[in-house]
Amino acid sequence: MRRLSLWMRAHPVFGDSLIAGFLALFDLGAMTAAGAVPVPALLLVGLLLLVPVAFRRKYPKGSSYTILAGGILQLLTHGGHADGLAVRPADFALAFALYTMVAFVGRKPALVYAVWLAAGTFVWATWRVGEALEAAFLVFMIAVVFGFSWALGEFVGARRAYNLELEKRLKMLETERDQQARIAVGEERSRIARELHDVVAHAVSVMVVQADGAGYAIKTNPDLAEAAMRTIADTGRQALTELRRLLGVLRSEDQSGTQWAPQPGAGDLAELTESLRTSGLPVRLETTGDLAALPTGLGLGIYRIVQEALTNTLKHAGSGATAVVRVAQEGDQVELEVADDGFGTPHDIVAVSGGNGLIGMRERAGVLGGTLEAGPNPGGGWRVRAVLPLVPS
Repeated sequence: MRRLSLWMRAHPVFGDSLIAGFLALFDLGAMTAAGAVPVPALLLVGLLLLVPVAFRRKYPKGSSYTILAGGILQLLTHGGHADGLAVRPADFALAFALYTMVAFVGRKPALVYAVWLAAGTFVWATWRVGEALEAAFLVFMIAVVFGFSWALGEFVGARRAYNLELEKRLKMLETERDQQARIAVGEERSRIARELHDVVAHAVSVMVVQADGAGYAIKTNPDLAEAAMRTIADTGRQALTELRRLLGVLRSEDQSGTQWAPQPGAGDLAELTESLRTSGLPVRLETTGDLAALPTGLGLGIYRIVQEALTNTLKHAGSGATAVVRVAQEGDQVELEVADDGFGTPHDIVAVSGGNGLIGMRERAGVLGGTLEAGPNPGGGWRVRAVLPLVPS
């Protein structure tokens, strides 16, 4: 039954054709019972009144005015008195037309249409109906039918407008959901890109420095070259582990096959600086407060900012440079500073290019609700300073 209802809603002409057919049968039966002669005027009026009913929802305005034309032709030719029939069943098509105008076209066009119906009814009652009492009774009954048609059209029209508005809102919600999904995907890709940059840049920088040192020392100091190669191998393994984790997130839609590893935090800065010292960059770490108790996201941000800043020092500060890392928790914020005394990259080149590392550090600080400054020290070298709140605003 539900399938039939949905099919008829999708094919309105079929249901309206059934209504027109029933009206035609009643009209033909009433005309036959009254002994009306099927003159061409009666047949033409019947066609003008009944055929447009089948197309009233597909062409509501055109079909309604075609029905009105049939009613005017009926008024001019026989006025409804077809061998004793004051009102023929086909005249109910005028009520269907008024309902259609209210429900599918609008109140203002329907009001104009109702004025035409009222004028036609008045002319018909005064011209074609003889007795005043009979005319008054018929006008009253017609007014009741037309009033019911208007009320029903208002109800169905309001329901239809509500459904259309609901469908529009559902489409807007679907569009907004898709946009939010695309934004989330873009943010996740940006986050993973930053992670990949931090992991690869740091690991490759350490491996390059160690490989250069091993190349110089392989003949004169084999033990130092062997230690450098071990550092290269350890750094490569750590980088591969993090790369597998990040690429696993990209490959796995449901993340069921992803091997998760603990994210580094502020408590791992000692291990990070130790690996840099092993790579040949003297680094001094100064911490204040319990960094291990910081929130996970804040700890990861601090670790990545320090890692990127030291990687830049390793790449650009030159040989013989030293670095100092200061991380202090003061009240409701964390202040970190990474400074080196190398000759660094010329300031104008860095200011123009910006560098992916600097962009990534600023983005991390912005996500955490903090600020980051990077630039040359007045006395030489490079300095990165960030202020990060414990709870982002």
